[in-house]
Amino acid sequence: MGFADLLNDVGGFGRFQWIHVTLLSIPGLLMASQNLLNNFTAGMPGHHCTIPNRTSILLRAFIPMDASGTKLSKCTRYVEAQWHLLESNASVIGHQANFSELETEICLDGWTYDKTEFLSTVVSEWDLVCTLRPMKQMSQTIYMGGVLAGAIIFGGLSDRFGRKALLIWSYFQLATLGTCTAFSPSFMTYCIFRFMTGMAVSGVILNTVSLKVEWIPTKSRTLVGTLSSFFFTFGQMVLAGIAHSLRDWRKLQVAVCAPFFLFFLYSWWYSESARWLVLNRRSDKALKHIHRVARINRKPEMVEKITLEVRELAGVQRRIRSSKTTHTAYDLIRTTVMRRISLCLMVVWFSTSFAYYGLAMDLQKFGVNIYLIQIIFGLVDFPAKLVALGSLTFLGRRITQGTCLLMSALMIFTNIFVPTDMQSIRTTLACLGKAFTSASFTCIYLFTGELYPTVIRQTGMGFTSTMARVGSMAAPAVLILEEMLPALPSIIYGGAAVVAGIIAFFLPETLNIPLPDTIEDVEEKWASKKLDAEKQAKKEAVALREMKKGAVEGDGEITGLNAL
Repeated sequence: MGFADLLNDVGGFGRFQWIHVTLLSIPGLLMASQNLLNNFTAGMPGHHCTIPNRTSILLRAFIPMDASGTKLSKCTRYVEAQWHLLESNASVIGHQANFSELETEICLDGWTYDKTEFLSTVVSEWDLVCTLRPMKQMSQTIYMGGVLAGAIIFGGLSDRFGRKALLIWSYFQLATLGTCTAFSPSFMTYCIFRFMTGMAVSGVILNTVSLKVEWIPTKSRTLVGTLSSFFFTFGQMVLAGIAHSLRDWRKLQVAVCAPFFLFFLYSWWYSESARWLVLNRRSDKALKHIHRVARINRKPEMVEKITLEVRELAGVQRRIRSSKTTHTAYDLIRTTVMRRISLCLMVVWFSTSFAYYGLAMDLQKFGVNIYLIQIIFGLVDFPAKLVALGSLTFLGRRITQGTCLLMSALMIFTNIFVPTDMQSIRTTLACLGKAFTSASFTCIYLFTGELYPTVIRQTGMGFTSTMARVGSMAAPAVLILEEMLPALPSIIYGGAAVVAGIIAFFLPETLNIPLPDTIEDVEEKWASKKLDAEKQAKKEAVALREMKKGAVEGDGEITGLNAL
């Protein structure tokens, strides 16, 4: 008997779990808004040099055409007005050969922005175009740097001070600093606030996953983990709707951050993880939470039966005495099985995030309305995650994780060979690739929470998910390589997914297996299975040798009889 049995005694997946999981999942509707917000707040509107006191009709005389010959140049203008370019198209074509010889200069009077798609973005606010264009991607990299820092800091702190306390603080930090971002007077201030907001996002995600997993019975984890991820998926469409209705980056920033004040207020209802409380020698408080769960689940008779003595019989106190007082990140690689798990998860987390944000963070490249493509990207996740749910339930975590990554790589590689003029096919393949990476994200969050023990689960989640943040930071930078070779970014994204997909098959399977509470549990569970497999393999090898030996001897006897 262990904690899983205690959960079943107090109602299994009862009314408390339904309320608990729902309240924890609702903020997920706006978590997609945080990670993908840069697509809209830092959207690149159409632009050209500002020509003072000139109407749009006369712009052709002051601004050259771009390389395509269909749009005005974004970053240059003629030194002197070229009035002859206002002639008929036939005459203009005749002068086309001389256009490149005309002297141009940079935009000295700033830029004029097209407000059809966006009324205001940080790009138009601070003129992050032309030579400052990389600053747009840098703002997203800085945000992801904050998410990385938050994974490291909040992961360790929540294992020390509890999941609930850090989650409440993360809600408050995200609400406050995210809202303050909307009032940034400069781009530098904006980046600082985004970094701090990113830290809070990590705190929300990591602690939400642990609070869900540690209060859910073993058999319900797959279903709950997958269904919870649909909040994030639906949130992508919510983001598109809010962004389309507001079209102003400051208003959008407030709209997706201010609701976290509400989440902060009701988060005090949550129950701290009883697993964490027990393993941190706070048994009395854990017992109160278990009693509370029993009452909410309408199991009042269990309040009297579940006592400290029962928990001692369950073996939890034995685990406490055998476990260390404190744990550090070093414990993630100190022992053989934990080291294998951590190294494999680092690669899988990195590649999943790397491929996901490589596809999802540059929506304007698809040549489709940015709000429409965001909705499409959200819609394709639903069938992908339903398929992942079936696979997680019947085939297990390891096969699902590896297959999702390999299928994502296949979509990315296939897109390399599709001509650029076949935009609909390219967009479809990109959507499928993004769908498989989303399913991979669903699996890896659940898988990681099940592989790491309670005493160091948050540290492990934070440690491995830092690689996801490294991947999300590297993804925009890889797009720069497109100027060298258009297919190079796709080759890198797909290659990383292939490597991670193969490595995922080296992780232990956790389907229908109770959560481990200590590092010793992990080592005993997976090391013993490995030893059993090795013993079985040795037995089969010995049996095979004996069969071969018998066959040889039999052949010898037959040969001898034939000779007689």
